[in-house]
Amino acid sequence: MTDVIRDHIEIIQGTDGPKARIAGHRIRVQDVVIWHEKLGMSPDEIVHDYPTITLVDVHAALAYYWDRRDEIERAIAREHTLAEEFGRNNRGPLIEKLKRRGSG
Repeated sequence: MTDVIRDHIEIIQGTDGPKARIAGHRIRVQDVVIWHEKLGMSPDEIVHDYPTITLVDVHAALAYYWDRRDEIERAIAREHTLAEEFGRNNRGPLIEKLKRRGSG
């Protein structure tokens, strides 16, 4: 990693393996990627919505992503799949109550 990326991105060991995040924050590189690449937010908009990070942090996260694109895209897809499975398998009491009302 270049010094700029190394200064702004840290690797934290998680239960599913290492995760890259903005140094000193809980914001993951893949979060920044989703906001920018998938939701179309500009770096300025990201900083506006998350004012504890800087433009340099956002650009370092995006540079890190472009250097490891396939790896991060797999992590995003894996998390999306887990969230979908969780949603299908874990219906809360409110959902069940609404379903009963709709069919009754």
